[in-house]
Amino acid sequence: MATQSTAIVLPGDEAILKLKQRGLWQQAWQRLLKNRLAVIGGALLIVLIILAFAAAVVPALENYAPDKPAPRDAFQGPNSEHYLGTDNLGRDTWARMWQGMRISLEIGIGTQVVVVCIGVLVGAGAALGGKLGDNLLMRVVDVAYAFPDLLAIIILRAVLAQRGWPIIGTGDPQIAGLSGEVLQVILAISLVGWVTVARLVRGQMLSLKESDYVTAARALGASSRRIVFTHMLPNTMGPIIVAVTFGIPLAIYAEAVLAIIGFGLQPPTASLGTMVYDGYTYYRASEWMILVPAAAIATLMLCFTFLGDGLRDALDPRQRH
Repeated sequence: MATQSTAIVLPGDEAILKLKQRGLWQQAWQRLLKNRLAVIGGALLIVLIILAFAAAVVPALENYAPDKPAPRDAFQGPNSEHYLGTDNLGRDTWARMWQGMRISLEIGIGTQVVVVCIGVLVGAGAALGGKLGDNLLMRVVDVAYAFPDLLAIIILRAVLAQRGWPIIGTGDPQIAGLSGEVLQVILAISLVGWVTVARLVRGQMLSLKESDYVTAARALGASSRRIVFTHMLPNTMGPIIVAVTFGIPLAIYAEAVLAIIGFGLQPPTASLGTMVYDGYTYYRASEWMILVPAAAIATLMLCFTFLGDGLRDALDPRQRH
């Protein structure tokens, strides 16, 4: 008489699974370190972030205050006193560049925080909410995806500005805090950009829901909450990290576009986008006003792109041996 073997999953297998997952993350880290462009981009990005936020914490010298006008020094080129010249009001471009980079990074990072929160909730709800919940949430995603991104951002930005919400922070660009105006831009961009993360999380969780270790955990009596937060959500972190890394420069670029068309931050707050807009207005008088912020935006986007490419290759399951 033939006997049918049954696979038995012991409680200790969960610890083994965690060790295996830790090993996979270590392998991904080692693959990332082998990617020279990703390492260079990540290292340069860390330096830029430290300098940008340090410039807001350390009080600037009076002559280099980013918002102190000096009309007599307007439209100067790089010199020993002003390393990158001055703008149309005589303000130091070097100081304004670091201020603008900090605010642009706040917008880029803050946007992705909101995007991940909304995207994970919607994507997980669609994957785990049954057929009715999946159809309902994905129709909402389809409507949001079909609406033109730039038009939606402009409408949301205008509505939030008109209502004056949210009113949080000091509003002082010299202080490393988020003003209400910066939060308005963050919300306007993030309420449009969460769709990609939602679709990504839904696809990953639908695949993981039928995996062997989730089936085994369910057979051992693990609750749905434990399965989601212990087994499924951690295994979606790789694609989410890659999406966030590519999403930050897109948010910075979106803010720059808003500034150019007049829906960005208002003076005296200086983001890289507003600096590009000012430089475009006076580019005939001083080309440095547009070259400096444009180069800063390009550098940030290249760093995030190199790092994102490296993370995508490092976290690719096909690269695991």
